[in-house]
Amino acid sequence: MIAIDPPHLLGLEVDRFRSELHAIYAALDAEVAALAPRCELSGRCCRFREYDHTLFISAPEAAFLLDEAGSTSRPLDDGATCPWQDGAGRCTARNARPLGCRIYFCDPSFQEHLSPLSERYLTRLKRLVERLNLPWNYAPLHVHLRAANEEGRFPRPRDLVHE
Repeated sequence: MIAIDPPHLLGLEVDRFRSELHAIYAALDAEVAALAPRCELSGRCCRFREYDHTLFISAPEAAFLLDEAGSTSRPLDDGATCPWQDGAGRCTARNARPLGCRIYFCDPSFQEHLSPLSERYLTRLKRLVERLNLPWNYAPLHVHLRAANEEGRFPRPRDLVHE
């Protein structure tokens, strides 16, 4: 097992890279749209354990997600699901979702594009991180979310916000 240092997102100033990360995401979204993969709205992308996949994200992506996504749809779990997936299986953090979410599609005809897109945009993201001297800490989503929770930065689920 690979040891992963816990990320520390509290001191990561999202405003330092927000516009550039938005630009990277927009460029990726445009490429994906041009390839027109089919989304079955199955929610499989957010049910990690059930479909045997792990969403890895960088520390800046985690900070951005926490800053822009707002309240979660469910409490933080042990990595089985994404807390921003609502009861109908839809993403409630659509505009803030990380690279891995933006290229995950169940469409079999899209699979050949997945790796090249991922590598190209992870390289762009890594260059941004290096240029701004940000921490990379590429780790599973829930590693970042647990650290954010410990720092008091994990948003409460929508149904608990107004208690």
